[in-house]
Amino acid sequence: MLLRLIEREREMEEQDVVIVGAGIAGLATAVALKRVGVGALVLEKSDGLRAIGAALGLHPNAWLALDALGVSHKLTTTYAPCRKRNVTNVDTGATQQVPSAKPDKNGHELRIVHRKALLEALAEELPVETIRYSSKLNSIVNQVEEGTSYAIIHLENGVSIKAKALIGCDGVHSVVAHWLRLTTPVNSGRWAVRGLAIFPEGHGLNHEAQQFVTIGKRAGFIPLNDKELYWFLTNLTSESLRGDDIAHDPELIKKEVISNFAKNFPTSYLRVVQHSDLSTVTWAPLMFRFPWDVIIGNLSKGNITVAGDAMHPMTPDLGQGGCSALEDAVVLGRHIGNIIIKNKKLVAGNQVAEALERYVKERKWRVAGLIMSSYLAGWVQQNGSGWFMKFLRDAIFYRRLYSLIFDCIHYDCGKLPCVSSSNSELDNDPRKID
Repeated sequence: MLLRLIEREREMEEQDVVIVGAGIAGLATAVALKRVGVGALVLEKSDGLRAIGAALGLHPNAWLALDALGVSHKLTTTYAPCRKRNVTNVDTGATQQVPSAKPDKNGHELRIVHRKALLEALAEELPVETIRYSSKLNSIVNQVEEGTSYAIIHLENGVSIKAKALIGCDGVHSVVAHWLRLTTPVNSGRWAVRGLAIFPEGHGLNHEAQQFVTIGKRAGFIPLNDKELYWFLTNLTSESLRGDDIAHDPELIKKEVISNFAKNFPTSYLRVVQHSDLSTVTWAPLMFRFPWDVIIGNLSKGNITVAGDAMHPMTPDLGQGGCSALEDAVVLGRHIGNIIIKNKKLVAGNQVAEALERYVKERKWRVAGLIMSSYLAGWVQQNGSGWFMKFLRDAIFYRRLYSLIFDCIHYDCGKLPCVSSSNSELDNDPRKID
């Protein structure tokens, strides 16, 4: 038995940082760490980049994070800003224009981008060997050697990895978050259908966001370019899809949206849904973690932490899920980068743990506020059928509170530290454990 353990130790792979999940949070974190001279291995259970969600809105706070990561220019030249939003009450037909956030001092404003384009823009910044596909996490062990803590990651394929730090970016149902004993995300009581519509000859619509609201439902669409639009529909779970099989059948989902859930919506919306690319159509319940669980929960333990949806799943009503994940990456990269500046390399043990604690301290109040604001924005716009809720939604929320709540998008997560190029590649070799 002893000889077997010794042999296994010899075969164990060694890395500076292991990131679980090659989504927005995982890839952005890997880019941030590369910028400060730290090598990271990204483990992705799928066999390629996943682009579930089709598209997402990137607000000014996300563009500032992408500036810090050095990739924003790849996207701003392709995707035009969205400067106008219209909301139509399906019951009355009345349409009002809601205030749009002004560009920040850097000229950043809302742009809708393909999720895959964002993932590819981040992945292009990384060495080819950084992302390891078909690598599913099996278990995590916190191992102490001569007073220094390491994360031991065991994969389902039998590979074991020893790392100075482990960062879980593995989504709402995070294995790493479970290991940290974070509370399980809860169902918001709503679900969402999302997809991309494609018009080969052009859709002929203005580059404006269109939203439609009625009792228990909210839907909308927004162009990505002259031929593609992103569309969505959110609904209360009291009126769900008929049968579990439908939730996994894009063709049936589209039919249900057109013939059932959105049958009374304007023809402009139904036309968009009708032109859906079925490969992009998805259905999912809207999950979130209670903000107080983020504030008081164990977001890190020693040299292990989480980022993105693994830390702060939230409803999409403010469009801040992906944006806040990009913020996480920059903040985490900054705190680890400061260790590099101090020690000229990533030293395992207490300094890594303290850096992760500082990262958590900086992020938890910010993301807890986003979770709460997102939930309230969804509740006001979609819940209740009485006159008071309609008045609160149409006269108060859209006209008075909308711009106030959306002020959260004007947030600067900061920049990455400038790490001296004199740090040798040996010092930052991801396979070197100190």
